[in-house]
Amino acid sequence: MLLVHIEGFLEVARLGSVSRAAEALFVTQPTLTARLHALEREIGDRLFVRTRHGMRLSDAGRAFQPFAERAVRALRDGRRAIEEVESASAGQLLLAAAPAVSTYILPGVLDRFVKTHPRVEVAVRTGHSEDVLQQVLRDEVQLGLGRALRHPDVELQPFYEEELVLVVAPGHAFARAGRAAMANLGAEQLIMFDRTSSYYEITQAAFLAAGVTLRGLMELDNIEAAKKMVERGLGVALLPRTAVAREVAAGALARVELTDAAPMRRSIVAMRRRDAGPPSGIVAAFLELLSKAAPEI
Repeated sequence: MLLVHIEGFLEVARLGSVSRAAEALFVTQPTLTARLHALEREIGDRLFVRTRHGMRLSDAGRAFQPFAERAVRALRDGRRAIEEVESASAGQLLLAAAPAVSTYILPGVLDRFVKTHPRVEVAVRTGHSEDVLQQVLRDEVQLGLGRALRHPDVELQPFYEEELVLVVAPGHAFARAGRAAMANLGAEQLIMFDRTSSYYEITQAAFLAAGVTLRGLMELDNIEAAKKMVERGLGVALLPRTAVAREVAAGALARVELTDAAPMRRSIVAMRRRDAGPPSGIVAAFLELLSKAAPEI
């Protein structure tokens, strides 16, 4: 059952004339008549009765009319929904994000996005970067945000480089000096978070490269807990810059420069299935905003 057949039926019903309906639809009368006959064959009943005053709906035609009207409305609504998605004016954006990204990076980005696209519904799922990758592969989300994990079926778009920075309690000797060497950290209690994260690996590699053995180590399962421990003076920590920006600005933590260590960074990327084709609509709009917002994160 084709849309043009249903539209033809409704126009004849509205005007009571095949010739006038054909003119309104910009088709020839024989073309419209053929469409009506095709629709009647598919339905298995006559839809019109020809009278001296024109075309009148048959009992079957009257029964069919409200369903035909709903079908046309639904299809037109569907077309409009597609247009809105393509123009990024409405629709749904499904994201998956690693914990540090969803907590410290994504809120600011989404704040800007929803202001410019208020009719777009956004859903965010969280999980480790490995989980985010799997959600992208299973097509459960349109975009994944996390560390760069390679997979042949996924394309990566880097948008931010997260840096680990040394933070201490404001009264710590490092805070007064404003700087410290890696060797100095060996005598400190180092607070680490989430052994499964790449941040943990980066930190361990930095101490190994510097030949520094740690005196003490406290391991926690999340960044927020690590920050609280540092605030209490229970140790020092290397934490993502975005995660401590608010506390540093408020004076609850002090950022200390490491004088002899290479920058400890990892790339944060947007993951997307390769077979999804070039980004368009809502996804393209979000990726564009993501790339513009990156310098300000």
